[in-house]
Amino acid sequence: MLEIRELETGYGKKQVIFGLTLEVREGEIVALIGPNGAGKSTVLKAVCGLIPPWKGRIHFNDDVTNGFSPARNVARGITFAPQGSRVFADLTVMENLEIGGFQLPRNELKGRIARVFQMFPVLKERARQDAGKLSGGEQQMLALARALIPNPKLLMLDEPSLGLSPNLVTTVFRKISEINNEIGVTILIVEQKVREVLDICKRVYSMKLGRVAFEGRPEELRDDETKLKDLFL
Repeated sequence: MLEIRELETGYGKKQVIFGLTLEVREGEIVALIGPNGAGKSTVLKAVCGLIPPWKGRIHFNDDVTNGFSPARNVARGITFAPQGSRVFADLTVMENLEIGGFQLPRNELKGRIARVFQMFPVLKERARQDAGKLSGGEQQMLALARALIPNPKLLMLDEPSLGLSPNLVTTVFRKISEINNEIGVTILIVEQKVREVLDICKRVYSMKLGRVAFEGRPEELRDDETKLKDLFL
């Protein structure tokens, strides 16, 4: 579904990604791990169109998407839930969801909101509440739900566990698995909670200094403490 070949990119004159190659197959959860500053979030930003590739190619469903805008990528089936500020705090839950489908006809948007309410019933209960008054876990659920409104083929998540308690981390990862298994959405996830993400992904890439340092099955790292530590040093 997603194929990145020899990607080089960065910010201004600073190069962050150096000849990176990876792929995400339809139906997979693929994890992208590594130490802070490795370039993981930069990869997601390049795929969704927030920053342009300098060299290399990004293929999505056999089309080269280099230079596509974020809006065009959303229309193609790619959505991105960034880390940090997950929701529009001063807007209601419903308004946040409506923003996720601003390109859709009203009737279609209504149906998609109804679908995510089935998956996230707590959001239906809080529909008229300001998003900023939700708990951290509920805000992350809202961010996930909003990213599903455009009916993506590929959902990219940047550290969905950030700032959550251990119990909420478990809840969020369970919901990510449901999105993959029950809806069939392919997922590329950047995550620092390595043990937890290795439990749900099918393949894993580890990055170091803008390059792929490891590619393989999650059990190869889960069962090898020394290799896992080396990747984060």
